[in-house]
Amino acid sequence: MFESILLVEDDTNSRKGLTQFLQGLEFDVITATNGKEAYELFRKESPDLVISDIRMPDMDGVTLLETIKAGSPSAKVILLTAYGSVEDAVKAMKKGAFYYLTKPVNLEELEFLVKKAFSSHQLEEENKELRQELFKERYDQGNLIAQSQKMKELLKTVDKIAASHASVLIEGESGTGKELIARRIHELSPRSQQPFVAVHCAALTETLLSSELFGHEKGSFTGATERKKGRFERAHGGSLFLDEIGEISRETQVKLLRVLQEGELERVGGTKTIKVDVRLIAATNKTLLDEVKQQRFREDLYYRINVIYLKVPPLRERKEDIPPLVENFIRQCSALNAKKITGIEPDALKSLMSYDWPGNIRELKNVVERMIVLSSGDKLTLEHVPDEFKQDRAAPASQGFLAGGNRITDLEKELIQKVLQESGGNKSLAAGQLGISRRTLYRKLDEYKIGQ
Repeated sequence: MFESILLVEDDTNSRKGLTQFLQGLEFDVITATNGKEAYELFRKESPDLVISDIRMPDMDGVTLLETIKAGSPSAKVILLTAYGSVEDAVKAMKKGAFYYLTKPVNLEELEFLVKKAFSSHQLEEENKELRQELFKERYDQGNLIAQSQKMKELLKTVDKIAASHASVLIEGESGTGKELIARRIHELSPRSQQPFVAVHCAALTETLLSSELFGHEKGSFTGATERKKGRFERAHGGSLFLDEIGEISRETQVKLLRVLQEGELERVGGTKTIKVDVRLIAATNKTLLDEVKQQRFREDLYYRINVIYLKVPPLRERKEDIPPLVENFIRQCSALNAKKITGIEPDALKSLMSYDWPGNIRELKNVVERMIVLSSGDKLTLEHVPDEFKQDRAAPASQGFLAGGNRITDLEKELIQKVLQESGGNKSLAAGQLGISRRTLYRKLDEYKIGQ
């Protein structure tokens, strides 16, 4: 049974009578006489069920329902009213009420609804626990491998902060698994039953990004043939993941800051204020504080999103994770390519482990899939390892990195040049193979003066 029920009723006699009835069913009952008092009690006591009158002074029951649902989307609320109508019932149900009862309350019907709400609550909790177990199992078997101490510490922190509502900033090189970290935070949070919406900021122009984030009204710009909800609205009650947040323009940064501060937005071309409740998880392959110092990223927005900071280590700093990652990719890619590969020979694995992987996990997966596609036996061997990744070629890269300090950028430049050559100079294709956006590729081409 529920441990506690919050009963909100301004009429003294009704409040006393319902309290006695619910206590007789062995529920713990806490009471409030108005909506404002009820919301404070809800935040403090976290009751399992709310039963509230609709017509009350200060804050009515529907407003109380909306306020509770904004912070706790899964909360169960039953509304009572002496002014029952189909219209009121539909309105209450659309706003998230579990059910709606007219006064005078039929106690048998109330008992049935309370028990039904409890069954629903219990089922949701069991499903939540099952999803979390399946989620952890999936990621233990997936790309989010934690054999290394650095990754174990990171995932321990992730699991600790998941239950909060605080914004999270994830920094790490391209291909390190930042979106997997973001999804883990969402799936282990109280928002897990609500949407996880991802936006890859660098892949969109400024106009399209504003439309994607905040939505637009019909006719607000050329091609806007109908009203469109933005990603913030679609993520309401859940989590919004902004990847490559360091790439957004100063103008969009201002709009984003306002939404995060006020919890409200206006669609592009619109005047109506829309309230939204999202948890922001942002990711970047840059050092965002350096962008702040260079005045390319707003300082106030930086501190707004950087409530919790996570740094994902590159693969070269967690090479203990390479063997289980390779094993996992062999399972995935063998099935995808209709191959029956059972494993990898030690010398082939040693060769892969000697490489520094500037493209990180994404690059490793691509190489393993390439080996599988070209293989003919049941095991991957040194013969299947591409020449550029073999031990005798990869070892100097590691030594150069240790000695010179600039070897990683050299490797990145070489990788971009190689992929561009293989793609025949097609930058869209090259960006896709590298796992980065066209905008990031153009920035890298300019940075390394490639093709100039």
